[in-house]
Amino acid sequence: MGPLLTIVLLAVYGVGAWKFWTGFHRTNFSQGRLQLTLLWPLFLLANKAYRENFNRALKG
Repeated sequence: MGPLLTIVLLAVYGVGAWKFWTGFHRTNFSQGRLQLTLLWPLFLLANKAYRENFNRALKG
């Protein structure tokens, strides 16, 4: 069950990163695209403004 869970978590991380990367132009951010994409789970949990921008990036 451990390897399956790891694969699922990596897939969720990858899909979230890809969706944010491709929808970055819809956010209020102008810099830090790579950092914001790589750290999206942390920022999503910790920052309300980031959550709002992340949702904007996902809605295409």
